[in-house]
Amino acid sequence: MQLDTSTIAIIQLAWSRRLGLDDDALAAADSDERIYDVHEEASEVSFVRLFGREVFSGPAWAAKQARSKSAAELSSGAALMRLSADHGGRGTGTEHLYYADCYPEVPESELAVADERRYAEALERLCPPDDVLEAKLSARQALFLLMDDANPEYPAPLAGAGYSIRDGILADMGALTAPEHRMKGLGSYVSAIAVEDAMAAGLIPQWRAPFNNVGASRTAAGAGFVPAGLRASVALPV
Repeated sequence: MQLDTSTIAIIQLAWSRRLGLDDDALAAADSDERIYDVHEEASEVSFVRLFGREVFSGPAWAAKQARSKSAAELSSGAALMRLSADHGGRGTGTEHLYYADCYPEVPESELAVADERRYAEALERLCPPDDVLEAKLSARQALFLLMDDANPEYPAPLAGAGYSIRDGILADMGALTAPEHRMKGLGSYVSAIAVEDAMAAGLIPQWRAPFNNVGASRTAAGAGFVPAGLRASVALPV
């Protein structure tokens, strides 16, 4: 599965703006070209690789070191940590970037779908803190919760997905499944519902999965997302 060229152009526009570049910076760059965005007041060092284009952002001392590094090296959060170690860098990790531009197939289900924030918060209380921090489900602007309503008085959330709008263009996705209900496809199912809603609103769904989170990548693939690149970053002292 591939993304449409018009979808790619819009994603490049969104990221050019997010990175503080000219609107056409990524679209106009040659394949495998690296753009250096150097500014001394930078609060982080970051490396973005998207559809074959690369952007390195950070102070001059970081850019100087990065010019001798390959994309594979800069894609590692550990490599950016070493690069910025003398300047107090704190790793924030590497995340894979996925996108979707086709309406997913959402199978029929007897599970009820709710959109109340209290159910998202209840689901978060069932999950490990790291998963909650990654998904940020209850903070999403649009929410979709799969509910077990066998007991109408006490409906229980099984899995949830949602999105927040970024740059007026992207629907940044997050999903969470209660530990006892994982590996059943519920995460991909409810994510597909969220994707369908985002696309109906004219947005391009974006999924950011931590480098070592196989489950998040599997859920993204199950919801119809296509891998497009990655982002690695290190925070610098203010």
